[in-house]
Amino acid sequence: MATDDANDETRDDPAGTSGASGTHDTPAEAGGPRGTAAAGQPSPAPGTAAAAPGAAGAPAAAPAPVARMPRWLPRALVLALALYACFQLGNWAFHQLIGLLVNILLAFFLALAIEPAVGRMAARGMRRGLATFIVFFGVLVVGVGFVVLLGSMLAGQIVDMVENFPKYLDSLINWTNQHFHTDLSRVEVQDSVLRSDWLQKYVQNSASGVLDVSTTLLGGLFKLLTIFLFSFYFAADGPRLRRALCSVLPPARQTEVLRAWEIAVDKTGGYLYSRGLMALISGVAHFVLFEILGVPYAPALGVWVGLVSQFIPTIGTYLAGALPMLIAFTVDPWYALWVLIFVVVYQQFENYMLQPKLTSKTVDIHPAVAFGSVIAGTALLGAVGALIAIPAVATLQAFLGAYVKRYDVTDDPRVHGHRRYGEAVVARLQKALHHKKEQAEPEQR
Repeated sequence: MATDDANDETRDDPAGTSGASGTHDTPAEAGGPRGTAAAGQPSPAPGTAAAAPGAAGAPAAAPAPVARMPRWLPRALVLALALYACFQLGNWAFHQLIGLLVNILLAFFLALAIEPAVGRMAARGMRRGLATFIVFFGVLVVGVGFVVLLGSMLAGQIVDMVENFPKYLDSLINWTNQHFHTDLSRVEVQDSVLRSDWLQKYVQNSASGVLDVSTTLLGGLFKLLTIFLFSFYFAADGPRLRRALCSVLPPARQTEVLRAWEIAVDKTGGYLYSRGLMALISGVAHFVLFEILGVPYAPALGVWVGLVSQFIPTIGTYLAGALPMLIAFTVDPWYALWVLIFVVVYQQFENYMLQPKLTSKTVDIHPAVAFGSVIAGTALLGAVGALIAIPAVATLQAFLGAYVKRYDVTDDPRVHGHRRYGEAVVARLQKALHHKKEQAEPEQR
């Protein structure tokens, strides 16, 4: 009966606050199957989660979090794709417009070269447009005259070679028959050459290449017209262009840009003017030599040597002297030797006497730097890079020289390449004796 009364009290106390002794028990974790409680342990309160089956004595496991995509990831992907598309579009546009950009760069340097002359005319009251037109007209006249002289020389040489070809062929056949004991005739040689397969293929390729040559000439004329047009606008509207560029910069940057522009004008114009003066002197000197030797087309050869020798640094004189040497050889082989000797002597005179005086205040850069800049310019932009490499490097050198701080060099013989060998030997001997003395002191002790 006592047991039944205790069970009835337990069922009547749903909160589990009364025990067998009538005192409060300490709550404990439920164990065993759901709906049962351990002896002396209270039942789970209503509304509380019971322990999961199979996890006796352990708390209920929390549900696993659901992985979600970060909100910034779609935007980052879209931005990356947009940047890649812009890069590809810019790369395609740059390769399509690289020819135009090179022409504009060359036109800009040409405008810088004629800026001093245009500025002097404008300072005297002449309009910049008219002054630019006069300068360009003079450049055009000189260029056309050079092309006409060189073309007439080449055309005359080609005509002479065609007319004298039978004589050259007869002399070559006679020399071959005498030294190799052959029995060749000019008629047989001509028939074998005319009936050869390589000559027929060459004629066919030449006929099909006429259109390519015409297209190349038209493209070259269009590029030349583009360069002159942009250069004319750059020179005629120089002040307006500078104002437009400075209007988007703060005052401090405007001063730097105007300074760089002034240095570029001075160096580019000075380079072309000094080279033009040296080209004139070189052309006149070689023209006198060609007239004395009786070499044909002396004026055209003089202009050729003067221009090529000055606008291709270091090796330009030897490249320019190859053509007059070849033409002089057709007159007399000894004349070619005299031309070679004169070219070498004049190159030394120009390097050590003429060039330092003319370029000391305009483009004062080392010959090795000039040659390296031409090679680098050729690798980057071809013939255009070779033409503008020296003034560009001279401008950069002058601009850096205006801002790089320099110090006085100490008066030391090693600065001039004289090493003090005697002092170095004495210092080594003293060091060796001191080291030997230090080693001998512990042994004596």
